[in-house]
Amino acid sequence: MKDRKGIMAILSGFSGVGKGTIVGELVKRYGYVISISATTRLPRDGEKEGVNYFYKTTEEFEDMIKKEELMEYAKYVDNYYGTPKDYVLKQIENGNDVLLEIEMQGALKVKERFPEVALIFIVPPKVADLRERLLKRGTEDAEMIDTRMARSKEECKYLSHYDYVVVNDDLEECIRQIHEILEAVHNTKDNQKEHIQRLQEQFNI
Repeated sequence: MKDRKGIMAILSGFSGVGKGTIVGELVKRYGYVISISATTRLPRDGEKEGVNYFYKTTEEFEDMIKKEELMEYAKYVDNYYGTPKDYVLKQIENGNDVLLEIEMQGALKVKERFPEVALIFIVPPKVADLRERLLKRGTEDAEMIDTRMARSKEECKYLSHYDYVVVNDDLEECIRQIHEILEAVHNTKDNQKEHIQRLQEQFNI
């Protein structure tokens, strides 16, 4: 176990902004741990239990909901997705900094229950860049892209709830900024603990 506890941070962003790439690079370069979600959808080719997802039946997932074992959850296209609480808290206890890559509604639910979590939202330099990136991916038709753009417009209304907004204009700069934010959050948390400990010692508590 490491000397200090880890922190928890949520990275959200508009569809097509590059979240997956950014999170992957943060993990590879700096050793952050990605939270593994639970889902009721079937594994895709090459996916592994406990690596890509924790695969659950609908009954198992709904039992997790009843037992409050999830930090947040949502249902998309008839499948549940959620963040198991035990996995994240154990990683933090072991000194690992955990990144949760989840959408805005889930992020705000986690923030309500765990106010110490850092919320980071990734945006493009211009709104027009979103549509261009989605078109380049070539994985969705025009109707789906319009749906994603409409959702981004709705999400924009809630940006003020986030602690930090980072522009992904240059990938390297974006990664560097997010890492610096996470380091600052960690250092602030450590400093607060040291101040409290020193005061308690002075008052012989």
